[in-house]
Amino acid sequence: MSITVKDVQHVAKLARLQLSPEEEATLTEQMNAILQYAEKLNELDTDHVKPTTHVLQVSNVMREDVVRESLSQEAALLNAPDEEEGQFKVPAVLE
Repeated sequence: MSITVKDVQHVAKLARLQLSPEEEATLTEQMNAILQYAEKLNELDTDHVKPTTHVLQVSNVMREDVVRESLSQEAALLNAPDEEEGQFKVPAVLE
């Protein structure tokens, strides 16, 4: 697969970029070089490599849920800048 100037122009249009013809030519060369480098991975023998989703063994590191007493309403509202009828009072966001 190779990138053409037309492909670069299409991507530039999607990104709302205005490129000069020189920039289009340069980007076409650079993108093709990137693709050629990535194609080298096809040369690797991966027949005996086990498929993985992550290179390191990952396990759940979350702690067990523990039931415990929650904050009282008074403690929760203790540092509130303003409260009304036992609830946080915040400035209106809609008119």
